[in-house]
Amino acid sequence: MISLAERVKVVADSITLAVSAKANAMKKAGIDVVGFGAGEPDFDTPAFIKDAAKAALDKGQTKYTPTPCFPELKVAIAEKFNRENGLPYRPDQITTGTGGKHCLYMAFMALLNPGDEVIIPSPYWVSYPEQVKLAGGVNKIVRGEESNGFKITPDQLATAITPKTKVVVLNSPGNPAGHAYTPAELKALADVVVKHPSIVVFSDEIYEKLVYDGLQFVSFATLHPQLPEQTLTFNCHSKSFAMTGWRVGYVGGPKAIIDAINKLQSQMTSHITSFVQMPAAIALTDPRGAQSIESMRVEFEKRGRHMWERLSALPNVYCVRPQGAFYCFPNVSAYFGKSAEGIKITDAVSFAATLLEQSHVAVVPGNDSGFETHVRLSFATGMGQIDKGLDRIEGFLKKLG
Repeated sequence: MISLAERVKVVADSITLAVSAKANAMKKAGIDVVGFGAGEPDFDTPAFIKDAAKAALDKGQTKYTPTPCFPELKVAIAEKFNRENGLPYRPDQITTGTGGKHCLYMAFMALLNPGDEVIIPSPYWVSYPEQVKLAGGVNKIVRGEESNGFKITPDQLATAITPKTKVVVLNSPGNPAGHAYTPAELKALADVVVKHPSIVVFSDEIYEKLVYDGLQFVSFATLHPQLPEQTLTFNCHSKSFAMTGWRVGYVGGPKAIIDAINKLQSQMTSHITSFVQMPAAIALTDPRGAQSIESMRVEFEKRGRHMWERLSALPNVYCVRPQGAFYCFPNVSAYFGKSAEGIKITDAVSFAATLLEQSHVAVVPGNDSGFETHVRLSFATGMGQIDKGLDRIEGFLKKLG
């Protein structure tokens, strides 16, 4: 019998896969399923970016490029960080990867030794702890309480830090709860971090453009003069420009870490896809990019407010108002222990599975994000679908009593 590598065995199977597979099977069978699982904008990539890709293909930009990308893209990213985020990164402090997920994975691999601890606030994006395991690190989960908008406090962070702490992961605005830290709250966390100069912060800022209700976004590395040498700033084109399938992620940070990531990439993918590189640069430099982002943000803000209001009106459901991204993360634990058509609800997984089977609505259980009491709903879908799905959820909850 063939033996698999031990590193594969430490990675957990996603408990949401069964629900996703069931939803897809139902759709193929012709059943009208309302899907709230999408982690990507339902908008198309702006036409000027697609046109740039066509031009790149016509110019023959289909060959190998330098690792990690053309110099023009690194320059565009560095200028973006300088102009929009107040981060004085140079082009040699920039690298790219095949999406934000790949960038994070390479960074964990470049920094972690076996036994190094990584502090991850919960609720968290499902891939963080699994990537840490693959890199040999040890996850240290710090719970962001619902009563505090799912945000951790400076005292919690300070208590969690040990001599083994190597990385602190921050994701604001965040997936799965749409929660976001204010500049003052981030500054308070920064004041803790700078007392430990050997710690590196992974600031995952992929939802930076999708903030609501007047929230001011600020990049973590700008909050103390020492932080640029202690922070990797992650971003990508997926959420801001509706380019999820293009797989363009990027990182800015200390040159020594960026060089290490580039060394890894030279033996992995070499570079991101050649003919998406110039369109990615144009997206960051053309004024039409900012216009498309703002129109999408306004629509998401309207949808998010509507979904939150409807969820909050449901009996015995509590939902923190999303301040960014495109997710609501309601607490449905009041219905645990109840039954629908003979099926007992015990946690978010059974809630999601039964909701899908009986009412044809797909949501994501929060178990994989550290909260088995919650489910995630994406409002990256049309208002009509939002209302249809929430009508069905309301009917389902009535059955549960």
